[in-house]
Amino acid sequence: MRRISFSILVFSLASSAWAGVQEGLAAYKDKDYATALVELRAAANSGFSNAQFFLGVMYENGQGVMQNDKEATAWYRKAAYQGYAVAQFFLGLRYANGQGVAQNYKEAVTWYRKAAEQGHAEAQNALGRMYATGQGVAQDDKEAMVWYRKAAEQGDFDAQHRLGEMYAFGQGVARNDKEALIWYRKAAEQENASAQFNLGVMYANGRGAAQSDKEAVAWYRKAAEQGNASAQFNLGVMYANGRGAAQNDKEAVAWYRKAAEQGHANAQNNLGVMYANGQGVSQNDKEAVTWYRKAAEQGNANAQKNLGVRYEDGRGT
Repeated sequence: MRRISFSILVFSLASSAWAGVQEGLAAYKDKDYATALVELRAAANSGFSNAQFFLGVMYENGQGVMQNDKEATAWYRKAAYQGYAVAQFFLGLRYANGQGVAQNYKEAVTWYRKAAEQGHAEAQNALGRMYATGQGVAQDDKEAMVWYRKAAEQGDFDAQHRLGEMYAFGQGVARNDKEALIWYRKAAEQENASAQFNLGVMYANGRGAAQSDKEAVAWYRKAAEQGNASAQFNLGVMYANGRGAAQNDKEAVAWYRKAAEQGHANAQNNLGVMYANGQGVSQNDKEAVTWYRKAAEQGNANAQKNLGVRYEDGRGT
């Protein structure tokens, strides 16, 4: 009889704790962090891994508590040891970035792998990156491909983009432009700016698809509007040369400027050229020199040459 009563008591306590988890998560969703903290802490102390994980999130973000990386890591670890995949991934991130714990790539790989083997797409992608860069594990493009593919097939857009790059450059697999185009497109359609840019490059060069300046411009524009500096520069080039769009120096200048202000050296040099020649903007030697200098200081050979000519001629200096 006592054993039955004890079982009922345990079940009752577990049910109460589970209700606390649900109430805590609902409060967290509603941004009622004070209530969430109370409920989730109680559940976390009772061993509920999802509560432990969200308590870690609250410490990481300073939601209802003082921001504390060490506390966040401690709670992620508790959940991770119970096999909670998201917590394992987050713990891997903490080790990779040295947040709340000493940076340790091998430990990052260990935890990424645990989550990846449970099918966690972001962890699979992260594990692929570790193999690609040789951080915490021997560099191995083929292994990187394996993990990128697993994540990509689950719809992870970063993995899709990286898988496209592996095909485009023949890393870990035979170069295949058509496969590269397929994976770039999947990521691009999920608004991944880098993939949109690379898809534009493929169309501009006729790799994996029929050459099309219009398609290139369309994809460059999508990436450029998201702030991708390389796409902004390429879009400026297309306007300057009238490729895929009507020739328009003012548009070229506008896009060169956006990229140049982000530190894109080729864009800085080209913007200098536009000022030097008065194309799309009023001719201004001082502005030309300003932009040549910015690019030259980054080692851009064309800008260094252009800047040298300006000093030689005494224009704008």
